[in-house]
Amino acid sequence: MIKKTMKTMTVVFAASLLLTSCYSYTSVVGKGAQGNDQTTKWNHYVIYGLAPVGVSDSKQMAGGAENYTVHTRQSFVNGLVSALTFGIYTPTTTTVTK
Repeated sequence: MIKKTMKTMTVVFAASLLLTSCYSYTSVVGKGAQGNDQTTKWNHYVIYGLAPVGVSDSKQMAGGAENYTVHTRQSFVNGLVSALTFGIYTPTTTTVTK
């Protein structure tokens, strides 16, 4: 009985680590992206993303364009860096497509 419970707990724990997801959100400005020109920058946060240290300005990244799409996400690499620093440093990535 104890062996089966330990096996089940191990599978649940492994699944909780391996099946986590990265968050993502998209904002459309004006009519949205009209082409494929992309600019990407990292945003820097500390303490599990609670305190911003350096956040990119999507309007500046768009370079004066009136129509663009902003996609902010925590990529696999961002999540890996966050895990390696135990959440002390938690980056995200912002991509502006014009």
